[in-house]
Amino acid sequence: MELLVDLFGYLSIVVHGLTILAQSVALGGIVFFALLARPLAPRLGPPGGVILTGTARIAAWAALALLGAEAATVALQSAVLVDTVGLSTPEVLSAEFAVAGLVKAAVAGVIAVLLFRGRSRSPAGLLLALAVVELAAATATTHAAARLDERLPLLAVEWLHQAGAAIWIGGIPCFLLALRSVQGAEAWRLVGARYSRLSILGVACIVLSGLTMCLLYIGDWQGLYGTAYGVMVGAKIVMFLMLLGLGAGNFLLTERMRRDPATPVLRMRRFAFVEFGLGISIFFAAASLTSVPPAVDLTEDRVSWHEILERNTPVWPRLSSPDHDTLALPALQAKLDAEAAHHAAKPPAAFTPGSGDLPPRNADDIAWSEYNHHWAGLCVALIGLLALLNQAGMRWARHWPLLFLALAGFLFLRSDPEVWPLGEIGFFESLRDVEVLQHRAVLPLLVAFALCEWRVRARGWTNPVAVMVFPFMCVLGGTLLLTHSHAIANVKEQLLIELTHTPLAIAGIVAGWARWLELKLDPVNSPVAHRVAAWTWPVCLLLCGLMLLGYREA
Repeated sequence: MELLVDLFGYLSIVVHGLTILAQSVALGGIVFFALLARPLAPRLGPPGGVILTGTARIAAWAALALLGAEAATVALQSAVLVDTVGLSTPEVLSAEFAVAGLVKAAVAGVIAVLLFRGRSRSPAGLLLALAVVELAAATATTHAAARLDERLPLLAVEWLHQAGAAIWIGGIPCFLLALRSVQGAEAWRLVGARYSRLSILGVACIVLSGLTMCLLYIGDWQGLYGTAYGVMVGAKIVMFLMLLGLGAGNFLLTERMRRDPATPVLRMRRFAFVEFGLGISIFFAAASLTSVPPAVDLTEDRVSWHEILERNTPVWPRLSSPDHDTLALPALQAKLDAEAAHHAAKPPAAFTPGSGDLPPRNADDIAWSEYNHHWAGLCVALIGLLALLNQAGMRWARHWPLLFLALAGFLFLRSDPEVWPLGEIGFFESLRDVEVLQHRAVLPLLVAFALCEWRVRARGWTNPVAVMVFPFMCVLGGTLLLTHSHAIANVKEQLLIELTHTPLAIAGIVAGWARWLELKLDPVNSPVAHRVAAWTWPVCLLLCGLMLLGYREA
């Protein structure tokens, strides 16, 4: 139970992200089923029945996943409250968040049963009504439910926001199923045009509700760039604009099909898949917003524009490291050891992972961290440069993925100096600290990325799973970075660090999907899109390296 309490903050973000994903796909599947699959089924012939059955299956499994994720959320929150606050289980389960969560789980279960049993004959009207109830219960667990002022308008726009995300992003898996199931330009155009109209409705809901929430939750420009809430909203806006670009591309392709029936549909499918992938990253960014207060509630400790400019003014990278013994924690531990030896007693630990206390820091700790980031930046910048050269036709540069092995070894040794192998805190004990756990989780991703991509490029490995390791590891790493936080007591310093990590996360996500498009697009039928994607991902890697070189904590 102590370990659960230690990791609760980070686990709650991850589980909440999975909940938003499952909810959006389940409800988006219901809307697709009721407003596209069923009305178009007679005109599409036999493929129409396949789409109906497949859409019902997708929505049913997503509803089942929502049931599990929501049950896990209620269980996780209840267990922590019972252990830390001393409330009884009935008392916790009677709280508003628990009641809303249980309602969500129950409605998701009913939706799953209806869709699994009825398949293509499931009652569309009842399913849409249950979707409305599901969204209402989900809205009761948002920031809006905790507001004391303007509560009803905020509840309405939160409901609208989640509905828009479900209609647009949540419906994409069913749209991809439909595009695979039908053949011929006329059928593709029919499905694409109907889904485009649904997507426009979803976008309108998101834009209207998003603008309203920005005004009521953020309030002013400083709230956007000077608070953690505003920065994460900014990241969502950037990714949302990318989604709009991809959606616009598909809309134009649908109109092109009207004029030219020979237009290939492959690009539409690829763009839609990337839309869904970007949507997942947005869902996890939205989940991380639940861990921070709205900007309007944080009137103190905001970061000014001058402080941002001052922190990000370019300086020469720090390429020399302080001694490990001069760091705050080893120095404190040495002092405690000396005092204990003087009294012939067992020395206490200077820091206990997961205790809730933050480790001490001094100027050498800052220098240590900057040294790590700057050398990592040099490595990543070199990787990006070599990848660009390899893309330009220089075969000797194809071994660039192996540099990620060197980066992984460097981070393993130095990312957390207080833990093994440099520090006195054991490896498994250190995993109780969320920041250390996140750092350690990245290392296997780097190793897998390096080995698989090197074999793909240097040895011509065509294994379809290995080829996809690069793009999906980049996307996963960028998405995890959006949920990453630093254990620093100073709120301003923590935010200034997050301001440097958020662009890195977005660049990583863009690099991953650009590489995926390069692999999946047809260079003959979509030469421009393929060429842009092929050059985008190495540029993103180079930018990541340059951003790390400019990283500062003081």
